Amino acid sequence: MIDLHSHLLPGIDDGPASLEHSLELAQAAAQQGTRMLAATPHLRADFPDVLPSELAGRCEEMRKALSGAGIDLEVVQGGEAGLMWAVHADDEALRAGSYGGRGTDLLIESPYGGLTTTFEQLLQTVADRGFRLLLAHPENNPTFQKDPGRLRALVERGVLLQVTARSLILRDRRRGPRPLAEALVRDGHAHVLASDAHSGYELRPPALGAGVSAAAELVGAERARWLVTDAPAAILAGVPLPEPPPVESRRRGLLGRLRRA
Repeated sequence: MIDLHSHLLPGIDDGPASLEHSLELAQAAAQQGTRMLAATPHLRADFPDVLPSELAGRCEEMRKALSGAGIDLEVVQGGEAGLMWAVHADDEALRAGSYGGRGTDLLIESPYGGLTTTFEQLLQTVADRGFRLLLAHPENNPTFQKDPGRLRALVERGVLLQVTARSLILRDRRRGPRPLAEALVRDGHAHVLASDAHSGYELRPPALGAGVSAAAELVGAERARWLVTDAPAAILAGVPLPEPPPVESRRRGLLGRLRRA
């Protein structure tokens, strides 16, 4: 599996505080079958220790640490960009925060608070600078939970959506992020399933394996695997996403009902 969202790098954001804890996260991810992990620390003003110019070097240090610890996991450079940070960042910083430093695909953090009416316009401002956008954990946002049609409109404009694996296995099936997460997967609007891991075993550990199993119950095993293999690989390569396998489930979800309305 390829995990496009994790806070692996130690001591710079709200992920692991030390290298030891980063290695615990990496080991937990590898044990679930993850072979490639994008290190995507927060790119926001409230995390001043995350410097885009240092991301490549920090990822190289992490690769050496993983090799020394015997953990078979490839690390890819990236960042989880706050939208306002991305709007105001210069070209060099945006490129450094993109996947692999390629300057093609950028992970944008969905706000946890309510969205303004200018949210889509601001996203387009970043996209117009030459980036394909992957929107992280939109199922957590209260505005999208109330109005999922805004997400459907973003997908139609070319924005990709990343659902967090943990959202698919929450106990509460009726409230919070799970209903929207399931709808996005079931209706084919989710493009990527990722962990958003912050630690190895306690606070927000990797749950990609469990998330894939939950997604398979909704759309079938092949479509679930596409979310963590073919689609992420295309994003890392900066190429169009391959055609996904058909959804096996016949259950119609929330966005599908909106589409037919």
